[in-house]
Amino acid sequence: MHETLDGYRKYFNQIVGFFVVEDHILHTTQGLVNRAYIDELWEMALSKTIAALRTHSSYCSDPNLVLDLKNLIVLFADTLQVYGFPVNQLFDMLLEIRDQYSETLLKKWAGIFRNILDSDNYSPIPVTSEEMYKKVVGQFPFQDIELEKQPFPKKFPFSEFVPKVYNQIKEFIYACLKFSEDLHLSSTEIDDMIRKSTNLLLTRTLSNSLQNVIKRKNIGLTELVQIIINTTHLEKSCKYLEEFITNITNVLPETVHTTKLYGTTTFKDARHAAEEEIYTNLNQKIDQFLQLADYDWMTGDLGNKASDYLVDLIAFLRSTFAVFTHLPTSYSKTLKQDLRC
Repeated sequence: MHETLDGYRKYFNQIVGFFVVEDHILHTTQGLVNRAYIDELWEMALSKTIAALRTHSSYCSDPNLVLDLKNLIVLFADTLQVYGFPVNQLFDMLLEIRDQYSETLLKKWAGIFRNILDSDNYSPIPVTSEEMYKKVVGQFPFQDIELEKQPFPKKFPFSEFVPKVYNQIKEFIYACLKFSEDLHLSSTEIDDMIRKSTNLLLTRTLSNSLQNVIKRKNIGLTELVQIIINTTHLEKSCKYLEEFITNITNVLPETVHTTKLYGTTTFKDARHAAEEEIYTNLNQKIDQFLQLADYDWMTGDLGNKASDYLVDLIAFLRSTFAVFTHLPTSYSKTLKQDLRC
């Protein structure tokens, strides 16, 4: 049953058909069946149905199939409720399936984030026209008056993965919302469900994807610096994600017991990990430079002429620090001071 929707549909149709016939017999004949008999049958059927659904649905790995199954269960429950059968247990079970649906979504989005991060060039987005500029700011909430004044061509400070990740977070929120439809939940319950699932996406799925990229053996300083810039902008966008959820659920963030998004923590952690990786990489490169340098430490006085070794070392450090010029001014100064220490 877990492989296709047809298996579930056939299963539900047979159960509905049986009880519709029994209900018709109850209301059109005398003495053949009574209410107590049908209620006992329904109680037995309900427990077996729920057990079967728990078993088979647990094997579903496709979120679309889980969502279709949920819609079938809602239709099944609403149909039998019309005939007077209690179906509260079915809706309680749907809350269990909701958690499973969330897990399948998280696995799906782990692959989406991995593809986005793997395909990114970790370079600022270039734009050559007003149309291209508006397209980017339409995908990601960004405003910079100085950048707006600059003539074309110009570049955004972040790379492609910023608007792509931001929009995929919104797509995930939409996917969570789909499951809550027709479950007879309050706006507060829906809001809480979406926020908790989104927090798992941010703190577990996206965080792991970012950490995996940062810890790659072949990652360079340019990529690490771009990740710092990207996560800074994504952190600033968290307030817009809060507003996005609020507009969907109509539950204000100031409402008591409203769950807050933990996106800022995710992006700060990724940024700190990138900083640590920069320090480690730089120290390794300087050590390698010292080991490879053919320098006579016992040489005599060379007057005002610097050694070839020191000239090469200074050139290396200058080219290295040039990588940090794309960082925000205050951030770049802090990082350079830490590196000098």
